[in-house]
Amino acid sequence: MKRLLTLLAVFLLVAGCANIPLESQPVVVSGDKPPQAPVDVPEPQAGIDSLTVTRQFIRSSAIPGTGNDNARVYLDDEARRTWKPSPGRTIIDDTFGTVYDTSSPQGNPDEQLVNVRGFKLGTLSPDSAFIPLKAEYSQQFKVRKQQNGQWRIVDPPQELVITDEDFSVNYFRVPISFYSPDSGAFVPDLRYVAAKPQSGLPGRVMDLVLQGPSEGLKGAVKDLLGDQVTTETNVRSTDDGTLDVALTGVGGASSADRSLIAAQIVLSLQTVTLSRIRLLADGTALVPDHEYWRASELPEYNADIAPNSGLRGLMTVNGRVRSLGDGAPVGGPAGNGGYKVVSAAQSVDGNRLAVVEERDGRQWLRVGDLNRDLDSVDLFGGSLSRPTWRPIARGSGGVSGEVWTVVDHNTVARVTLAADGRWVKAGVDATMLTGLGQITELRLSRDGSRLAAVVNGQLVIASIVRTADSVALRAPRSLQERQLKDVVDVDWATQDHLIVATSSSSLPVVKVPLDGQRMDPFSGSNLTPPVHGVTAAPSRPNLVADAGGLWVASELGEVWRPQAHTVTDADPFYPG
Repeated sequence: MKRLLTLLAVFLLVAGCANIPLESQPVVVSGDKPPQAPVDVPEPQAGIDSLTVTRQFIRSSAIPGTGNDNARVYLDDEARRTWKPSPGRTIIDDTFGTVYDTSSPQGNPDEQLVNVRGFKLGTLSPDSAFIPLKAEYSQQFKVRKQQNGQWRIVDPPQELVITDEDFSVNYFRVPISFYSPDSGAFVPDLRYVAAKPQSGLPGRVMDLVLQGPSEGLKGAVKDLLGDQVTTETNVRSTDDGTLDVALTGVGGASSADRSLIAAQIVLSLQTVTLSRIRLLADGTALVPDHEYWRASELPEYNADIAPNSGLRGLMTVNGRVRSLGDGAPVGGPAGNGGYKVVSAAQSVDGNRLAVVEERDGRQWLRVGDLNRDLDSVDLFGGSLSRPTWRPIARGSGGVSGEVWTVVDHNTVARVTLAADGRWVKAGVDATMLTGLGQITELRLSRDGSRLAAVVNGQLVIASIVRTADSVALRAPRSLQERQLKDVVDVDWATQDHLIVATSSSSLPVVKVPLDGQRMDPFSGSNLTPPVHGVTAAPSRPNLVADAGGLWVASELGEVWRPQAHTVTDADPFYPG
C-alpha cells in the first residue's frame, strides 16, 4: 500500500507538471502578492552579518528564475510577500563596495543601514537587449534583525542589480535574425537569454523571435511575424533528434514571406541547436514541401553585403589611391595624381569609388566608376569624413547608388545616384547623433541597418530607419564609454562586431560587439602608436595603419605582421 501511494503521488506530480512551459523565457512574477521563497531554495547561512546579507542578495539576483527566488530568501517575511522588482536588470562592475552608513545615528540596535556603491556598465532591458550605460551606482539597504536572530533586508529596491561576472555566467548572448527589406539581408539583433537549463535555450530564443526586434533596431528591419503569430506548443526536441517549432497565426502569409520566416527562425536558432528543425504552421508545413530545415539549406541571403574574395582592398597614399593587393595605383585621376585625394571608399561590389578631394582650400566629394574620371558632387566643406557606401539596395539591379560622409564634423550628408546619372544630395535626419558632439568618422554597416561613428573620441552606433521619403538615425548609443577613449577610426569586421583603433598606446586596437557589452583588446606587439587607421571585413584579416606602415592580424592575441605592400602614411580600406 505504501508503494502504491508513493507511485500515485509521483503520477499526480508529473501530471500536474505536464503543461508547465519548461522552455519559456524566465519572467518576474506579477500579481498583487508575490509568493514567499519556495521551500527548495535554502535559507542563507545562519549568523551572517548585514554586509554579507546585502552582498549575497545582489549576487543571488543574477540567477534568472520565476519570482527571483534565490534573492528573495534574503528578505524578511513582509518583503518576501510584497517585493515586485521591475523588469530588466542593471549590470554593475564586479568590484563594488558595501559599508555601514554611519552618517545618521541609529536608535534601534536591531536595524542597520548598508550603503552599496559601484559603477553601472549597462542594463538588460525588458526586451532582453544590453544597453550600455556609464553612471555611478549607489543604493541604501535597510537590514533588520529578525526574531530568530538573523539579519534580513526589509526594503529591497525595485531595481535588480547584478555584477558583470554573474551576468556572463547566467546569461547567453544570441543573435536574433531580422530581415532588412532594404538590402535583402538578415540582420543580427544581439539579445540575452537565461543560460540554464540548456535544454530550454531553443524555446527561449524562439520567444525573442516572436517578440520582434529590440528597441534599438525597430524601424531598421522588418518584423516578419508581427503580433498575431505565436507558438502553438512548446518548442521541443523529439525522440529522433528533431527540434519542433509549431506556429499558429501565420494565416495568409505569402509564399515568399513564409520562406523568409523559415530563414529567420533557422538562423536565430543555429547558435543554440545542431538539430534539424521542423517548422509547422497551423498543423502543416510552414513552407509547402519543405517541412525540415537546416541552416546549410538556406539561400545565401547575405551574399551581396560582403566584398568577394577577389577584391583585395585599396589604400590612400600621398594623395593617390593604390591597391592593397599589389601596391599599384588605380586607373584614372584618383590613381595618377589628377586629384589630391584625402580619403576614399570603394563600393561593396567593387565597381565604384568615392573620394574626398582637396581643392581650392576646401574638401569636395567625387563619386563614379572605379578607374575612370569621377563626378564632382555639389558637396563640400572645410572637412569631409572618409566616405562610406550604402549596400546594394534590393531591386536596384546590382548597382551601388548611395554614399555618406560628414561635413565639418556636424552634418551627416548622403548623395544618391539619380535616374539621369547625376549624383545628388539627399537629406538625413541625424539630430540624435549630431547632438552628441563632433563626428570625425562614420561607417555604414554592410547590411545597411546601422552605422558606427566616432563622436568626441567615443565609439557610437545608431540604427538607420528608412521610409518612402526619409532617412533618419535612431537610438544612438555610446559603447564602452568608460574604458574606450581617444577613438580615431572604426570599421565593421562582421555584422555584429566592430574593430576600433585608438590613439592610446595601452589599447591601440580592440574588438567590440555592436551592443558594447564587452571589449577584447588585440595585441599591441609590433605596433608603433599612435594607430591612425583601421579596416575590417568578413573573412578578411584586420588591417591597421600606424607610424611605421600597415599591419595585419586575423585573430585576437595574434602578433601584428607587416602587410605585403606596406608603406608609411597609408590609410587602408576594404570595400564598403
